[in-house]
Amino acid sequence: MRSDAQSRYEAINNVMCIKYYYKYEGSDGMEYLNLEVVIIEGNDYKKLNEVKEFLTRQGLRFDNNIEYTVALYDNGKLIATGSFESKVLKCIAVDEDYKGMGISNKIVSDLISEQYRRGNNHLFVYTKPDNYKMFKDFGFYKIEEVPKKVLLLENDPNGISNFLERIHSKKVEGKIISSVVVNCNPFTLGHKYLIEKAAKESDVVHVFLVSEDRSVFSANVRYKLVEEGLRHLKNVVLHKGEEYIISSATFPSYFIKKLDEVVKIHTLLDIKIFAEYIVPTLGINKRYIGEEPTCEVTKTYNETMKEILPSYEVEVIEVPRIGFGNNITSASRVRKLIKENNFLELKNLIPESTYNYLISAEAKAIINKI
Repeated sequence: MRSDAQSRYEAINNVMCIKYYYKYEGSDGMEYLNLEVVIIEGNDYKKLNEVKEFLTRQGLRFDNNIEYTVALYDNGKLIATGSFESKVLKCIAVDEDYKGMGISNKIVSDLISEQYRRGNNHLFVYTKPDNYKMFKDFGFYKIEEVPKKVLLLENDPNGISNFLERIHSKKVEGKIISSVVVNCNPFTLGHKYLIEKAAKESDVVHVFLVSEDRSVFSANVRYKLVEEGLRHLKNVVLHKGEEYIISSATFPSYFIKKLDEVVKIHTLLDIKIFAEYIVPTLGINKRYIGEEPTCEVTKTYNETMKEILPSYEVEVIEVPRIGFGNNITSASRVRKLIKENNFLELKNLIPESTYNYLISAEAKAIINKI
């Protein structure tokens, strides 16, 4: 099969369209399609709903945090689509009647070109394992797989290896090597208690801070608050999780139908990356987690860790939440009190590093967003 195309750009109703003259060599010789490529804006709800319905028919899901979507039409009929969120290509599908024409290559090429235009060179993709060859041809390399469910790839052959080299440079020898993964949005006394307990019971504790900038408090601010709040713990090593620990590059929700299955697949993939790459790099044999009484997603994540990590000789230690009064200490509770300007109660829930930041001029912009 061979395909070729000519195109011209038009602005129709403020939506960027590409009139696309597409030819391909089918089984009966050269055939032609007049295709239209539409870049769908986030406020074009009619077309977005059309994409969502199309993906549903393909057995896929459309994520809520999509930044860019391209759709391919044949005489008004939606036949293919693809999207990305941050650096992750996702929601890629082609109508069954149009498969084998190279149309998926057009969609992926468009997404990659737009990513490069935005300055994003290190890309990730989630796909079903059956699609591995196509993305391999585009220069993507396998990171991890949940068999028959999801495959995670990146376009840098040394991406995860370089990450492992960075964390290995902070490796410290010891008998009990523990780890904690936290978001800290913001850093609370609950986080501090969990890490202090791990530090007391371990020779070394590797703390991984979620690096994704999707929280109210930026990654840089969160890192600063945690770093300052843990200075007294000499056996704690702080890392940035980058794209390989709980990031937009580790949630393959778009093609799993049931929400509970989405969470399960997500946790399996994330935990496999942790267990098969990070654990041996640092010699980790314990992972401390906070008990989760309310959030079903985190609860599922914790339960999956307890199921999977022991097979990698990693003991999972679940620590009960601490509280103040009748409320457990949580980042969501802290954000609520910030919004209410209740700094009197806040002082009972956050470390000094967080409190000092919140009363500084630097924090005003963040406080106004809450």
